[in-house]
Amino acid sequence: MADLAAALRPHVDAGEIPGLVALVARGDDVRLEVLGTQGTSGRPMARNSIVRAASITKPLTAALTMMLVEDGRLTLDGPVGELLPELAAPRVLRTPGSGLDDTVPSDRPITTRHLLTSTAGHGFATFDSVVVPLLMEQLGQASMEVGTVPAPDEWMRRLAGIPLMHQPGEGWTYNASYDVLGVLLARAAGASFADLMAERLLEPLGMVDTNFHVPADRIDRFTTLCGHDDQGDLEVSDEPEGQFATAPAFASGAGGLVTTADDWLAFGRMLLAGGGGLLTRESVELMMTDHTTAQQREMAGFFLDGQGWGFGGGVDTAVLNPWNVVGRYGWVGGTGTAAYVDPVHGVVTVLLTQVELGGPDSAGVLESFWAAAAS
Repeated sequence: MADLAAALRPHVDAGEIPGLVALVARGDDVRLEVLGTQGTSGRPMARNSIVRAASITKPLTAALTMMLVEDGRLTLDGPVGELLPELAAPRVLRTPGSGLDDTVPSDRPITTRHLLTSTAGHGFATFDSVVVPLLMEQLGQASMEVGTVPAPDEWMRRLAGIPLMHQPGEGWTYNASYDVLGVLLARAAGASFADLMAERLLEPLGMVDTNFHVPADRIDRFTTLCGHDDQGDLEVSDEPEGQFATAPAFASGAGGLVTTADDWLAFGRMLLAGGGGLLTRESVELMMTDHTTAQQREMAGFFLDGQGWGFGGGVDTAVLNPWNVVGRYGWVGGTGTAAYVDPVHGVVTVLLTQVELGGPDSAGVLESFWAAAAS
């Protein structure tokens, strides 16, 4: 492995990001690099600094779903309408480009598998759709303003009024399915999604700093979130005492967790161990297997470039870059996070920064990390 500091320090020194934690674990050999500051507090970044996980939350939601499948509380191919009556009879846009008044009935029920594979019909896409603005405005999709998202029952009521972008199982659309999964799991278990996540997954794995908010006694370890202004310069999006300082009304299974590098490492090691007693090996294999068709990958566009989609994360299907390994599983979060498990070489890689992706050269630090970890 190349020198992580040499690969990553230029991104911090250039002011692209305030700080980072980078971790590469091969068995018990853990290589770590901590650089820069947590943000406006000026505190140095630390190994246990807490960041907004964003979409590297999704693999945890998928794992929790498979636990309830193994319990018999859910079935992969059973309709979700009994627990989610709001989605029992959805309307579907007649074509992807149709208007809101041009819909047809769903020709099949939405299943748990559809939600896990992001083929249920709600989400972001690489094509224009009248649905996406509704998801953003009414449901808080792609927003870090977690305190403004309505509670689950109201959230589902609003979702029920938004048509699917494609028939269940036919297309691939990103993100919203994992928020629906959070509601489904809570109703199946008769507990809040946050409590269920803590009891079944976070506590058994010792993920002590992973939660849907940051308690007051840990705020000093929480990072400032930054975005980019119109000129591409960094600007503060959220302070440590901001959106994540209190428990949200809606715990997002798509991207609502905060975490640390060692916490996500514990989760990755569980996957490499074939479930580690929490999941069966068969469930882990389902999570880390590509379930998409060629047509769905084409529909996904840049979301799945060189990857398919398993349950909760991408699965490398082609070696487009030196860091790709066919079968590598994981994902990237919009707050500048990335976490992958390579079952071929037994490696877990975690990079945590605090800058939203989407600005000029914002993915450069991710690529520098992956290249150094793979070399």
